[in-house]
Amino acid sequence: MTLETFLQNIANGISLGSLYALIAIGYTMVYGIIRLINFAHADLLMVASYAAFYGILIFALPWWLSFLLAILLTTILGMSIEKIAYRPLRDAPRISALISAIGVSFLLQNLGIVLVGASPKPFPRPENLVWNIHLGGISFLSLAVIIPLITLVLLAAVNLVVNKTNIGIAMRAVSRDFETASLMAVDVNKVVVTTFAVGSGLAAVGGIMWSLQYPQIDPLMGVFPGLKCFIAAVMGGIGSVPGAMVGGFLLGMGEVMLVGFMPDLSGYRDAFAFVVLILILLFKPGGILGEHVVEKV
Repeated sequence: MTLETFLQNIANGISLGSLYALIAIGYTMVYGIIRLINFAHADLLMVASYAAFYGILIFALPWWLSFLLAILLTTILGMSIEKIAYRPLRDAPRISALISAIGVSFLLQNLGIVLVGASPKPFPRPENLVWNIHLGGISFLSLAVIIPLITLVLLAAVNLVVNKTNIGIAMRAVSRDFETASLMAVDVNKVVVTTFAVGSGLAAVGGIMWSLQYPQIDPLMGVFPGLKCFIAAVMGGIGSVPGAMVGGFLLGMGEVMLVGFMPDLSGYRDAFAFVVLILILLFKPGGILGEHVVEKV
């Protein structure tokens, strides 16, 4: 492998890892608060992508306005899912909420197939947002710079909210002890719905960025990215926002480097993520930055 090829793979790995990290943060925030793997989180990527797609092509909105409206609509949808599908099951066994999450995921996927069709659609790339950058023998899209920057800015914003604001203090209290926090006058419903709003907004940004990076959308587009971002969250330490960031970058870099160093194994690229998940669960179930917590029976 030449130096140019290695640097090219580094650029691709950072871009892919940033996408994984951005989406994994939403997974880990929801789990950190209510101990629920929100499988519908992956399908919010699809919803945001289609909302942006139709905003640009059908309603002829400027791309930035279409993206903002898509993020807003996806955030509202995420908050609505929490209120309708999860809140009534908050005191039920956790398996009930998990089944509900899987059901919402299948609902969004099949509703998408019914409403927009199963055929993939090309996602428009704004020329003033996506262009080629050439540095010596390396060539990459501007997204390889834009996506990591957006991810770092959003991670900093999430950390600021969690560590420096009243709602962030409430989030940390609820994540530590749900019942005690509710007895200490913490508005648990407000904390949970805020968490879903932030997570859904991050999923929307991730979905739009994913569609720009891989400009083809379909109702099942969130399935594999969602699974891999869940793996990234577990890898970094489910419940840890910095852990999700680290896990996303490592998983994205590992996938790209696997293909770069061993091109004959490129067909096993998706399997690589699941092998990583098995190894993490076997040898460090708490993740890289997470804590090993024994569930209370």
